Amino acid sequence: MIAIAEAFAPSYALARQNFLRGCAAAGLAVRPRVHPLKGREGEELALDVALDGQAGADKLLIVTSGCHGIEGYCGSGVQTFALHDAEWRDKARAQGVAVLYLHALNPHGFSYGRRVTQENVDLNRNFFDFSQPLPVNEPYASLHPLLLPDEWPPSEANQAAIGARIERDGMAFYQAAISRGQYQFPEGLFFGGNAPTWSNLTLREVLQSHVRGTRRVAWIDLHTGLGPNGIGERIFACRDDKAAYARANAWWGTPAAPVTSIYDGSSTSAFLTGLMCNSIYEECPDSEYTSIALEYGTVPMLEVMTALRGDHWLHNHPEADEGLAQAIRTRMKDAFYTDTDAWRGQIISQARQALFQAVDGLSAP
Repeated sequence: MIAIAEAFAPSYALARQNFLRGCAAAGLAVRPRVHPLKGREGEELALDVALDGQAGADKLLIVTSGCHGIEGYCGSGVQTFALHDAEWRDKARAQGVAVLYLHALNPHGFSYGRRVTQENVDLNRNFFDFSQPLPVNEPYASLHPLLLPDEWPPSEANQAAIGARIERDGMAFYQAAISRGQYQFPEGLFFGGNAPTWSNLTLREVLQSHVRGTRRVAWIDLHTGLGPNGIGERIFACRDDKAAYARANAWWGTPAAPVTSIYDGSSTSAFLTGLMCNSIYEECPDSEYTSIALEYGTVPMLEVMTALRGDHWLHNHPEADEGLAQAIRTRMKDAFYTDTDAWRGQIISQARQALFQAVDGLSAP
């Protein structure tokens, strides 16, 4: 086992190196899906795929990081630690559970310190049948001009207008309007796209080649940015299915801290559209599927939203002063990764518990 701090890295390039070293130490083959673009440092980008266990096992746990690029700082650390965790690996093998690690679903966003893909798309709003009419998020449309003003930092008038909307409609409305997903403003926040992204298509190919035909599938998708600092909320990550929700609660919930859901309003997450979980229903229709998003808190919601606004403003204003650009990037990283040993310790402890629980759940009758 390695020290917790050693599992985490300050950049995508170093995080990928850590993950690949972990796979090598565990004796696992890595099958990278190489991204067509290069990273911020000119490095190769890839969705790296590693299977720990028997190919074709009838019980499979998927562990994913970096769906929202910059959130990969956390998720990559969890995956790398798990690869060096002999007790965890022995547990999965003893119970006949194979583990599929998908490192950096959105490597471009991870490398560039953004939440979105190279297409400026929120990957977890991108899983739609784009031949069908897309939903219209009218509350977001009413906020869009305020969210991305002409200047940054926002003027006092802009801040007052945002504050007035929150005071009038409430923080829950503000969060839901912005984050549920929108399909009309390609330059805006939480844009779901108008076609499948590279990450969408690549994930589907991985599911087809590694997961299709598996009898029982669990999925833990690692995220940051919602809730109290260091606390991992276990959010139901399936379609609105009562049987799957009951399984998720039996595996990962407790009476004091049940698995939360976007469908009944119990989650800190708003109701979302175009979810990534749609992919497994479509690509692996015969599998029994149970999943959570493990969502770790960082900073208050309003700060997260402000950091995201700045990131999108910078994307739309590449001519911005470098000092301002760096301040925006730093604020983004702080919004999605708390760079302290205490926070990292909480992350690993809760993730490790969820991994063990997933194996027990998959092994239950």
